[in-house]
Order: sequence, then structure tokens, then C-alpha cells
Amino acid sequence: MEQRVRGKKIGAKKNAGEIASVHEILLGVDPSLRGTGYGLIRLGNDPPETLDKGTIKCPPKWSRSECLVAITRTLREVIRKHQPTVCAIEGLFYAQNVKTALIMGEARGAALAAVAEGGLEIIEIAPRKVKQSIVGYGNAQKIAVAKMVQRMLKLKDLPEPDAADALALALTYAHLNKRFAIDPAQKI
Repeated sequence: MEQRVRGKKIGAKKNAGEIASVHEILLGVDPSLRGTGYGLIRLGNDPPETLDKGTIKCPPKWSRSECLVAITRTLREVIRKHQPTVCAIEGLFYAQNVKTALIMGEARGAALAAVAEGGLEIIEIAPRKVKQSIVGYGNAQKIAVAKMVQRMLKLKDLPEPDAADALALALTYAHLNKRFAIDPAQKI
């Protein structure tokens, strides 16, 4: 089994070589029951074009099942609208609280089901790997990730933390697969 820090393929209809494209659309997903972040980028420009980003917010009064339906429906709509080919999703993290881990697993499962149903290649990337790739430090704070994503994508406004994490996942996937270079070296 591949190491999580390198990105682990969860399921796919196509391999990376078959879908590599100058204008490839990547979806990043940061799953959470009350705030699942998503972000879509299109490669081919420098910087990549941000097509959409957001947070699927579920109020505390909603039941878990209502939240899971909202996550699934929203991601289905995003996939239908933008037609991404690859989804980079945040890998599992260590949780001391079993109940928290189970709830996070439910949200992640809802997101994975929607993405798999859309036929996307799914790649898991460890949270520390994303922070290392984007900020240069594996223990970086959420605000540091958001600011760097804003800078890298030349966004006018600072993205919400969960949406920023999702965009960071997409950027990390692109970077790890040499589909987007951050400040690439120039020949002189």
C-alpha cells in the first residue's frame, strides 16, 4: 500500500496518464459534518483558474443524516456543473475521540460516494502533506494555508478556511503530479 503522504489512490475509472490535460479540472474536498469545503481549479494558466469554491455549512440543529444529504447533493451538483476529472480529498487523521472519528468518517463517506458516483479519480492526501506542499511547514495553521492559497491563485479575497483547505488539496495534487509548478524555474 502506498504511503498516505504521497497521495493514495482510492478508486478510479481512468489513470492519471489517461486524463492528464492542459485544461484539466481538479476538485479538492475537505470533509467535515458541519463544514465540508470544496474547491475547483482549472489547470492550463498561471495561476490556475479558480472555477468555484465554498463550504457546505450544516447548522447544529440539523441531524447527521440531513448534513450527509446536503454534502452529497451539493457535491453532485458541483461535479455536474464543472465536470472535474480528479478529486483530491483530505486523508484520515488520528482522533482520540472515537465518536468524533465516526462522525468524520460518515461525512467523508458521503463525500466519497458523491465523487465516486461522478466517475472521478479519487486521490487521498494527508493533511500534513498538503500543509508542507502549500506553506512549506507540515504543522501550519489554517490561516497560513488560506493566505498562501489566496496568493497562489491570486484571489481577491481570503477564502473561508474549509474552502481554502479544499483548494490547497487540489493545488497539492497538481503540484505532486507536476501539472502545476509553484514559481517554476526559468531558463536564462
